Amino acid sequence: MKLLFHKAPDKHHYERTDFKANVSAIWIVNDTHFDYCGRSGVKSIWGFYNTKTNQFYAPKNSKTMGKVIELNKTTAYTAMQINR
Repeated sequence: MKLLFHKAPDKHHYERTDFKANVSAIWIVNDTHFDYCGRSGVKSIWGFYNTKTNQFYAPKNSKTMGKVIELNKTTAYTAMQINR
């Protein structure tokens, strides 16, 4: 399954993993090599996608889904919203 939501930023790509039966976790992966950890491919949670309802969810953290979010309110780096 390929989700079209944002074009990945330069030196990044997205990965999808199974989170629950009908929910995928979407990760943004930084392809830059980091000397402090000796590897590249450092992951951060971008958000979640429900395949039954076709809705995106902002993450609270990598293990907890937040609220449903409109795709146009997300960025290429995260679906998390800034509370001001």
